[in-house]
Amino acid sequence: MGRPRVALLSRDKIGAAALKLVSRDGDFTMPGLARELGVQVAAVYHHVPAGRSEVIEMVRVLVAQNIDDAAFDRLPWDEAFVVWTRSYLDAFSGHPAAVRLLATEPIRDPDLIAAYNPVAAGLSRAGFVDGEIIAVITAVENFVLGAALDASAPDLAAAADQDGIEPELRRALDAAPSGAARARQAFDLGVSALVAGLRARLP
Repeated sequence: MGRPRVALLSRDKIGAAALKLVSRDGDFTMPGLARELGVQVAAVYHHVPAGRSEVIEMVRVLVAQNIDDAAFDRLPWDEAFVVWTRSYLDAFSGHPAAVRLLATEPIRDPDLIAAYNPVAAGLSRAGFVDGEIIAVITAVENFVLGAALDASAPDLAAAADQDGIEPELRRALDAAPSGAARARQAFDLGVSALVAGLRARLP
């Protein structure tokens, strides 16, 4: 009689299961991840010896895999900036719960760190001084990650029916789009403002 079939475990399966748990629950534990995979905890550690921190990086790789950092290699910096930020938003808005987890953990994966090379090079070619490039990247990421959370946030329009709202705010609430259109309008406006503000800092 043959041996019972056991689902083969791999790093890809571990990462996908962890992302599923994070998207559903906002976080994961190693025992919970093992249960999701139908294996013992020791089997998970066999593939990810560093444990939780290593799995978090695997989740980050899955979420960030479609961010177009290379846009800075083929486009002027301001056009690349728009492509980069939109692809960044698309990547994280699909997993808003992952934003809270990943934003509080340092990036350790060498490939993810290297993905910032074309961004830094593009900003440097554009004329941004070395001492501001990381600040520019950080400001952008703060904005984009906030926008990713906003994409799943409720509309403000319901507040229009509440007492104490002045006419100006009521008109603004009534005129604002709703749902995904509201989030996209806010994001596009913010990106335009960032580009204009950054362009003004160039010599």
